[in-house]
Amino acid sequence: MSAFSGQKFCLDLRRIKGENNPVTPLVGIARLAAQSPSLEAKRRTEYFELPTRKYITRCTSPRMPFRWMINPYRGCEFGCKYCYARYTHEFMELRESADFETKIYVKHFDAAAFRSELRALPTGETIAIGTATDPYQPAERKYRLTRAILDLLAQSAGHRVGLITKSDLVTHDIDLFQEISRRNHLTLVITITTLDRDLARLIEPLAPRPDLRLNAVRKLSAAGLRVAVNLAPIMPLINDAEPSLDAVAQSSARAGAAQLGGNVVYLKDCAQKVFFPFLREHFPSYLRRYQERFERSAFLKGAYPEMIRERLRRIRRRYGLDERKLETDPELWPQDPQMTLFS
Repeated sequence: MSAFSGQKFCLDLRRIKGENNPVTPLVGIARLAAQSPSLEAKRRTEYFELPTRKYITRCTSPRMPFRWMINPYRGCEFGCKYCYARYTHEFMELRESADFETKIYVKHFDAAAFRSELRALPTGETIAIGTATDPYQPAERKYRLTRAILDLLAQSAGHRVGLITKSDLVTHDIDLFQEISRRNHLTLVITITTLDRDLARLIEPLAPRPDLRLNAVRKLSAAGLRVAVNLAPIMPLINDAEPSLDAVAQSSARAGAAQLGGNVVYLKDCAQKVFFPFLREHFPSYLRRYQERFERSAFLKGAYPEMIRERLRRIRRRYGLDERKLETDPELWPQDPQMTLFS
């Protein structure tokens, strides 16, 4: 019996839009999602248990510095207005913008299957956790799926693991992170888009406040863990001024961050459907300029991205957040049998 057994409630397998309209049967992940039983329904959010065939998936994007991804959940309750990951719900034929943050899919977890996938990875492979969902969104408080994954990672060795989140809930798993870092290279990344609490509440409505995230950086760093801050996305006219970026960098350095990353916002069609109405309501004078620049491509090109890269380089140097220290292997990192012949 599933650990998430509960009332059986399945979405309509046909997604009927009209009583007499012909419909196409769902296949693949869309069918699995449609058959997913409901675990719990709250005022705003409903949780489903999603059958899962594979936990560690390959990243095929040449822009990404990792080959493997783990996303414990599908969907994210934080409701960030710029979120690029909304497209993942479209694979399940859930195309309403709000579905991504109100229909959360908790992956059914099979520890033996996950362990088998992990063992199949060669030594030194890079695994990123939280690339299309936040692993510490509110669902984690109850379902603890991220912790279950970390528990098995703590028993494995020889990987380069990165985890990214906006939540201070990440500090609840310091014990596991410390164990993981004895056998693997581990970097914990906290996203802090701005220190302006009012702005943060507008663009990331249900994510923890910036000061709580900084406190998480402080706690993780004090526990001997490697922490980086992700200053992203950087949005033209909204949070791209140098004083704004500088404030995040300075506070991050004081909290113990080792590095600072950042990138300019990119807006896929699924993100534009949310972000443009947000601009119309809160920053109406910016809307036309955003539409003109993103209507042909999700990515900004030209002088602006280079200006931001240079601005970040300057700020990193200012606070010592650009240094990459010589990496030494963890104490229990797997040894190459050939190397031990000469030790």
